Parts: sequence; structure tokens; C-alpha cells
Amino acid sequence: MVANRLPVDFSVSPTGELSWQRSPGGLVTALEPVMQQADGAWIGWSGAPDLAHEPFDAEGMRLVPVTLSAQEIERYYEGFSNDTLWPLYHDVIAPPTYHRQWWDSYRRVNQRFAQAAADHAAHGATVWVHDYQLQLVPRMLRDLRPDLRIGFFDHIPFPPVELFGQLPWRRQIVDGLLGADVIGFQRNGDAANFVRAVRRLTDYTTRGPVITMPDAEGRPGRHVRAQAFPISIDSHRFDMLARTPEVQARAKEIRRDLGDPDIVYLGVDRLDYTKGIRHRIKAYGELLEDGRLDVTRATLVQVASPSRENVGAYQELREHVEILVGRVNGEFGELGHSAIHYLHHSYPAEEMAALYLTADVMLVTALRDGMNLVAKEYVAARSDEKGVLVLSEFTGAADELSPGPLLVNPHDIDGMKDIIVAASTMDEKEQRRRMRRLRRKIMTDDVAKWSESFLSVLAAVQPRPTDEPRHEPTGTLAESLHTFASIPPGRRRRRNAEPAVAWLIASDFDGTLSRLVDDPKASRMTEGSRVAADRIAALADEAPVRFALVSGRDLKSLAEVAEAPVGSFLVGSHGAETGRQTDRGIQSVPLQLSPAQHTQLDALVAGFEAAAADREGVWVEVKPGAAVLHTRLAGTDDAAAVTVAADEVASNLGLAPMHGKDVVEVSVVSTSKGEALRQLRDVVAAETGAQTVRIFYSGDDTTDEHAFAALEAGDLAVKVGTGDSLAPHRVPDADTLAVVLERLADELSGDEIND
Repeated sequence: MVANRLPVDFSVSPTGELSWQRSPGGLVTALEPVMQQADGAWIGWSGAPDLAHEPFDAEGMRLVPVTLSAQEIERYYEGFSNDTLWPLYHDVIAPPTYHRQWWDSYRRVNQRFAQAAADHAAHGATVWVHDYQLQLVPRMLRDLRPDLRIGFFDHIPFPPVELFGQLPWRRQIVDGLLGADVIGFQRNGDAANFVRAVRRLTDYTTRGPVITMPDAEGRPGRHVRAQAFPISIDSHRFDMLARTPEVQARAKEIRRDLGDPDIVYLGVDRLDYTKGIRHRIKAYGELLEDGRLDVTRATLVQVASPSRENVGAYQELREHVEILVGRVNGEFGELGHSAIHYLHHSYPAEEMAALYLTADVMLVTALRDGMNLVAKEYVAARSDEKGVLVLSEFTGAADELSPGPLLVNPHDIDGMKDIIVAASTMDEKEQRRRMRRLRRKIMTDDVAKWSESFLSVLAAVQPRPTDEPRHEPTGTLAESLHTFASIPPGRRRRRNAEPAVAWLIASDFDGTLSRLVDDPKASRMTEGSRVAADRIAALADEAPVRFALVSGRDLKSLAEVAEAPVGSFLVGSHGAETGRQTDRGIQSVPLQLSPAQHTQLDALVAGFEAAAADREGVWVEVKPGAAVLHTRLAGTDDAAAVTVAADEVASNLGLAPMHGKDVVEVSVVSTSKGEALRQLRDVVAAETGAQTVRIFYSGDDTTDEHAFAALEAGDLAVKVGTGDSLAPHRVPDADTLAVVLERLADELSGDEIND
């Protein structure tokens, strides 16, 4: 692990004795178990100038301090990192400053971090570099140690190329990042901005999220993946903290100290010009002036943690904010009723959890933010399912959490005022509905899942040959992919003869090639899945390889959202509908139901709709041969009740329900994904003339277990996500599966197929 700071804080006693204590940050919480299990080393600055210390062991990790002089802190950290890159990467909210001396210091410090990583990494180790302060490290480290797997994660936004182009050292930054195998960003837009910068500033080949780096002879060589991995928090820890009697008692005490107002608004930010603190206070002051809020019934608590106090822009911001707070309090405050309680402090997690429980409305109005974890902390703390989150649409959290928060454009003061009033008057039923949805997302996608997702994608990178031989463990997914794509000895086909072996690469769609979303119509393949699917489907022109999508969706819906490559097989409604993607659309035979099946379907739909009536977040989908009850947006109690009712409806009609992720589907046609794969195997054999058809299948749902069960010797199955499965291999999410499919495309592109 290579980060600007170590996961501990150093202190020096008056006698000169050095001591340290663990940092409470979310990054440390997420990565500490990974580091401990992997016998890892963490390389970073101690946080104090000219403080040299030998590597030492703490918290089950090897900590390697990097020494920075006072001048380097001024130029590399306060200067280039926070007065050049930070404003530039945050849409130039404040003007960036460009100094060659700062750049020179940034480059030298990055080289020092890279050298420390090279010195301490074992052969073939994985190195994960973090954040904008160290963007040159990946390339420097690769030059020093080409045997390493290198990942980089950018915790802040990556700017559009039109803004990034201002930077005099733009090409050096891009080349520095391209030293990594995987470059992670908070949002898809940030990853896309980086790929655009690569296209504009280099002549490297890009295809979707993958950049191909030339080798020493100028031929295509290493692949670099730029991809979004939205970071999160230790949501379960924060949830438990907010449930403790001490924190809940403190929340009640805070409310009493505030004068027991009807509405408590809360803002929690670092004192930074990107956080929109001035815009928030301006809108709040105008609401008091307009009479839409009453200072005797409402108050705003603004926590502004000290930040980068040696940087001039931050010194000016503090003065402006404090003047603005004083003006609002002077004009509208009354004895015993402050309009704004302004707190220029940092607080421990227990106090923050109490503040979140106190707040009726959480105001997150950042002008630009890579993610904003405060919004997620507020949601994690609200196990009572109360409270309203007002969230800037310019945060990464807005991409992840919508719908749920009230989205606001902080530059639109009038619009922000309306949203604040709407949040204040939202009824409890609507609050609970929104907060349930937010908590389902936050409690599932925690910081541990984030780190596992990134490291899984990085682990799938194929090692490059080095002077020292590598001995990969047996039974890995990489080895299974190689075996699956290989033709057994004596089975290679002669030229102009029918192939001995053909391959069918088949996959479920939702949650497998696409991420799960609340609106099924909005589902799309991830960028990585799209690239992999196109590559695999294109192999059919020269090799006995076919691509198929096998989904629970009806065929029409699957065709619309998947936009499958031409030539792909499409299987809808769990096998009840089949088709083929052509350049003119889907070629298929309509599903024909008997009169008895039509009657069953009508009764099924009526029963499902009766079960879903008055159940919030429950809806019924009608397919050509089935009815589906969706409960993803419903509360736990409602979901359980309608699921039982759906099973009873199916039983009364003599039909068997299929339970998936937050869905119950009942078909009037006897079918399954397993039967669909058996039929596809026969179709591919007839089409290619192959003696044997090997099937690769990936899926995330319980309905995919039917497909896994239908596989034979020589086939390969990969489960996406958690849960019991027949599949021998597992990946955490759609993004990781995309990497696996690209690796499979590489294997299937080998000469053995065409010889």
C-alpha cells in the first residue's frame, strides 16, 4: 500500500520520545484486514516535517515511513498537490497555481515513494497506490519493478480534458498513471474523462475502458483498465455505533442544548471551497429573511473541520465563512435561539454519530466532490429510518444513492431554498421510504466490498514474464480459463475440416454483465462487459465460438437493454423465448400459448396484482409466458408478505414459483435456463459441425443455478456475487466478471483454435 499518509499518527514528547496511535480513517478500516492477511507493508509520510523513522510493525502491518522536509511539504503537498491539482481537478472552483519549483518537488517526492515501494515489495507482489498526491508513482515503480501488479485509485474527481489540458505537465501525469494495470475512479464520468485525456494527449490505442500500451518494439503490449469503483464507509460499524445507548443519549442532549427546535439542519464538511458551505449559508439566511423559516423553530449546525490552514485559499475561505455566519446570526438570531451554530473543530466518530441522529435534515451541498462519505455516514447512522438527505448532484454519492436523497444544484440558490423547505416538510412515511432505500444501498455496498472489488480486478491481471519464474497455484480461475479454451491433445482440427471443439460463451445479464439498478429499463452492460462481449462475438468470424445472453427478462426487454453484438443468441424468460441478434434486429419465433396457458397467465397476473396492491415498492411485470413480482424497492415486511402471497397464487394454479434476487417469477411454460443451455449446445454443434461444444456460463441469481446444473465435464461456471452455488469459481461483481471475460477472449484468440 502506497499512500500520502501512514495509517498511524506520530507525536513527539517534550523529551523527544516518538510515539504513534492508529488513525481512525475509513481507508485504514477497509484495508487493514487485507494488509494483515497478505503480510503487507504500508508506505507513507508520517505527517510531520523532517521526521525520520525506521520501518516498524504495528497493527499487524509493516509500516514504512517516508521522510519529507519542511520545504517539500510546502511545495509538494501544500503547493502542487493542494494549490495546483486540487482546484484543477475540482472544476477550477478556485484558480490553480502553476509553479515549476512545485512540480520539481512533486516529481522528486513521488520518486522517493516509488523507490520505497520497490525496496519493500516481494517479487510479483501487488502494489496499490492511492490518490492525486502520487500520480507519478505507478510509472516510476513499473520502471523499477516490472514484475509487480500495480493498481492506482483516485479518490477525487478527474477533470474533463478541456480543464486538464491547462496543466503544463499533463502528459507526464497521464504517463505516470498509465504505469498501473488498473486505475480506479469514483465515478464512470471520471474514468471516461481519463480515457479521453489519453486519446487527446497520446497515440495509445483505447477500446472502451482499456488502454493498450506498446511494448519496447512498438507492438501492442500491456493493457491498462480505467474503471469506476465507488468508495464507501464501514457502514455496519457506524450503524452499530449509532445504536449504542451512549450515542443516543448524547443526541438527545445535543437537541436540548440547541433549544429543542422543531427542525435541526446539519452540515458537516472539511473547511474547503469545494464543499459549498457559503452557498448553503446564503440559502439558509435568505430563507430566514423571506420568513419561510423561523429562527425560534429551526437551527443550522455547521461543523467545519480545519483543513490545509497554510494554504492561502483556505485562509480566505475561513474568513469569508465566519463573516457570513456572523452576519446571519446578527440579523436573525435571538436570545436563546442562534440561527447558525458554527463549530470549527474536528470530532470523534461517537460525537459525529450523535450529531447525525440529531439532524432532521442533512445538507450536503458540495460544488464538486469525488464521493462525499458524510452523506453515507448520515444514512448509516439512521437505523430509525428518519431524516432527509439533501445531496448535491455534483457528488459521486448522487450517482450511487439516487433515488433516495433530494438532489440539489448548489449554484441555484432559489432551487436550493425550495429543496430545503421540501425536506423540512416531508412526512414521515416518505422519509422512511427514502431512507430504507438509502440504507439498503449503504449497508450492502460497504468499504470492504469496495476494496475487494478493486483488488479482485487487479488480481485478474495476467502477470508479465520476468527473469524470475512465477509458480501460480493450481486450481485458479486463470488456469481454468486456459484449460477451457485449449483443445485436448489429438483433437486439433485439420484445415478445411469440421472443428473437433466449439465454444459457447453464455451469460446472464442483470447483475452479471450489468449492475443491478432500481429501474430495469435503465440497465445496461458495463463498459468492460461491452468490450468483452464484442470481442467474443467477433471471434465467430474466424473460429467456432458463439456468444449468448440467457436472461429472465422477456426477449423484447433483453434486446432493448443489452444491445447484443450481431450474431449473439438471446434467450429470454428463462428459456421460454429464443432469438438471434442480426443487423436488422432480433430474429425470433413468437411464443405461442395454448388457451389453457392464456387462462393460467391471466389468473396469475390478477393474483399477483392483488398481492401487490397497497404494498409500497412492489410491482408486477407481465411477460409473454410468465408474471413476475418485484420487491427490490419494498420494505422487508412488505417484501416478505407479498412473496408468501405469490407462492400461494402459484400453488393454487398448480405452478412452481422461481425465487430470484428480490423477485418471484411464475411461468405457465415449463422451462429453465438449464434447458435453454442444453438446446443451445445442440444448436452450436449443428451450426459449427463440432464434435464437442464447451460452455462457459456466468450468472448471479438463484435461477442461474439451473444453468450451472446443466453443465458437463469440460464446461466452466462462474458465480457472480455471494450465496451458495454449484459454480466452482466466484467473482464479486460485474466489473470483475468483465475482466474474466476479456481474459477468456485472449485465451480463445490463440492459434490453437484456428490451426
